[in-house]
Amino acid sequence: MYIVTTQQMQAAEKAADASGLSYDQMMENAGRSIARCIERSFELEGARVLVLVGPGNNGGDGLVIARYLNQAGLPVAVYVWKRNTDPDPNWDRLDSTNVERILADAPSAPEALTQWLAEATIIVDALLGTGVSRPIEGSLAGLLDQTKAAVSTRRSKQSDTELIEPAWPAANPAHSPLVVAVDVPSGLNSDTGYVDPHTLSADLTVTLAAVKQGHILPPGPDVVGRLVVGDIQITPDCYPGDVTLEMATAAKVARMLPPRPVSAHKGTFGTALIVAGSIDYTGAAILCGQAALQAGAGLVTLAVPQIIHPIAAAAIREATYCPLRHNDGFVAPTAVQAVQKKSTKANALLIGPGLGHNDSTAIFLTDLLALPDSLPPLVLDADALNILAQEREWWRQLPPDSVLTPHPGEMARLMGTTTQDVQANRLAIATEMAAKWQQIVLLKGAHTIVAAPHGRTMVLPFANPALAKAGSGDVLAGTIVSLRAQGVPPFEAAVAGAYLHGLAGENVRRTVGATSATAGDLVACLPAATRELAAMIYGPG
Repeated sequence: MYIVTTQQMQAAEKAADASGLSYDQMMENAGRSIARCIERSFELEGARVLVLVGPGNNGGDGLVIARYLNQAGLPVAVYVWKRNTDPDPNWDRLDSTNVERILADAPSAPEALTQWLAEATIIVDALLGTGVSRPIEGSLAGLLDQTKAAVSTRRSKQSDTELIEPAWPAANPAHSPLVVAVDVPSGLNSDTGYVDPHTLSADLTVTLAAVKQGHILPPGPDVVGRLVVGDIQITPDCYPGDVTLEMATAAKVARMLPPRPVSAHKGTFGTALIVAGSIDYTGAAILCGQAALQAGAGLVTLAVPQIIHPIAAAAIREATYCPLRHNDGFVAPTAVQAVQKKSTKANALLIGPGLGHNDSTAIFLTDLLALPDSLPPLVLDADALNILAQEREWWRQLPPDSVLTPHPGEMARLMGTTTQDVQANRLAIATEMAAKWQQIVLLKGAHTIVAAPHGRTMVLPFANPALAKAGSGDVLAGTIVSLRAQGVPPFEAAVAGAYLHGLAGENVRRTVGATSATAGDLVACLPAATRELAAMIYGPG
């Protein structure tokens, strides 16, 4: 599944039209696909649908949606803003339906719009599509603001109950009205992620053919809601050659997971060595180790400061341990020899979570990385990255294709820039730095980005506040090193690890809630995520 710019999408549509898939047919496919998505996503008994129709192709999609939903038996109205309906075949096709048609410049339009905004259970935003970059103003700003106000007012009203028990939350009324965006919420820049102040936030965005960059670049995800891609029959060969950015999907990631043959033994699934933890961050080592085990490594060895070894050993019975010399609870430089010895039997090595950043750990890491020929494939996270960032041309200390997992602040330190600059240029920075450093870069955040030195870049589909908790990154790092130990190549291990982590996060949000979620909840949900994904390829088990 591609992620495209507006220009790339327009080129694909042009190529599809030249190959025999007309623009009219693409519009028909788009409207039908979105209508079906609405039917599958929401409870439609008693539903009333208002479609806000704009002047371009997005508005044409809206007219098709209205026709299909009305044919499905729903009361539907279209409110048409600045659209020339003569000639307009999709407008004419509504003649055979009982869709109520409201022209914005008609005298009765304000009253009709107000009534539908008060009664509609689903509002479809088909006003502006991709390629619109000018600020929203005038009558369109007024229309969007009126819609936002109506949605906000209706959602804030208490349910009409005669009896209220103060000690218990009342059964919430249906989250109504629901907002569905066609391709992009009106006012979202489909290339940059910029959100106009008048933008109507969507509960569901059904984008067409491919994900747009604005869906995944901040602050775009804040207004997109749940993102679904609708098929309009554009084939992969229609996209221009410069389209290389991919969205990770379950089917794609499932093929990256290693098989689990019935004749296997623990050595089949590798040994993950984890150097992590300190007196200040004991839990980081525990979370890494638990995640590595749950993600399938045959053996996990935790190399931790000796002072926290009893705590870690009590928490994880299934791991083996390498207690390390320490200075005041932090790994001592003299621990290098013990780690080097253990690494000869390891298939992958994770360094950094909870390690701490001081002179002791800095010397330890520098001395360990001075022995690259004797180290297994590396995953570097957290304090390992912060320590490296203090060195000039630090990437030359690393073997190529190590996996780096910075959050935006750590990425800024590695580059010598600001977190704001990283967040404003996430895609470009991840791809450029992966090439410069010759490493796999996993830039964490909403829609995590994984970039390889050779140019392949994949974006994860998850934007979930349940993952924004201390320890979440430790679980991710442990999952990735587990996959590396099982023989998964570095780029694929980073993508698959981030996908499993994100899928576990979605389960946590559903069961625990984003507010109360903890990293431990993520670990607990990893097995179900792994089983669900692996079953797509290898069957249950």
